[in-house]
Amino acid sequence: MSEFTEDQLQRYSRHIILPEVGGKGQKKLLNAKVFIIGAGGLGCPVGYYLAAAGVGTIAMIDNDEVELSNLQRQIAHSVKTLGKPKVESAKNTFESLNPDVNVIALKQRISKDNIMDLIKDYDVVVDGSDNFPTRYLVNDACVMAGKPLVSGAILRFEGQVTTIIPGEGHCYRCLFEEMPPAGLVPSCQEAGVLGVLPGVVGGLQATEVLKLILGKGDVLKNELLIYNALKTTFRKVKVPKNPDCPVCGSNPTIKKLLDYDAEYCTMQ
Repeated sequence: MSEFTEDQLQRYSRHIILPEVGGKGQKKLLNAKVFIIGAGGLGCPVGYYLAAAGVGTIAMIDNDEVELSNLQRQIAHSVKTLGKPKVESAKNTFESLNPDVNVIALKQRISKDNIMDLIKDYDVVVDGSDNFPTRYLVNDACVMAGKPLVSGAILRFEGQVTTIIPGEGHCYRCLFEEMPPAGLVPSCQEAGVLGVLPGVVGGLQATEVLKLILGKGDVLKNELLIYNALKTTFRKVKVPKNPDCPVCGSNPTIKKLLDYDAEYCTMQ
């Protein structure tokens, strides 16, 4: 893209007047490709803000349909899309917001057999999943593929965000080397989640993505940001790279994607 149209100059004017973005930065956004895992609580605000910002290609993968209980927090969906695939609902919402954006809707499960091929052409991967098998699979794939990953998690009144840049800092296994036993950590369906919480955490994830694309600011590399909605507090925890990490360490012991049960690699 060499020149902006008049509509684009108006649409992105608040970006273009920022010295840290400008016309050159906006063109980077329009040429960028982001892969979002999950079209639920986190994927909705991430995708919404990336589409508004003019990120040119956004892929979303999710195997679920829109349910009434989703509408308390999943802002890309509505009563008109109940029963429809979440990715199709989100695609219609984001493309209606910004026709510059091409949303690729993938109604399928993510697995060790398809993830490497799915993410290979994207600049940044965003994890908005709600289960540990998916998080570990996505982390391992991004480390092996050398793809920046912005990971988010929410439960009840608390959210977490971290940014993983393979070769430059920690990975998810540096934080939690082993997957917790099934049933130890409740899901949002079991424990609940404040409806606005995904908006805060998803907004932070989208911010990290934009900074990565623009090459500006400090991302959450080697840090975990924890937000507590009840106390209205943000806390940063240092996360050093583990030299003995089984995936990103000096002598990794996990050299191929593990065979997580695809039945669990889904988003609610």
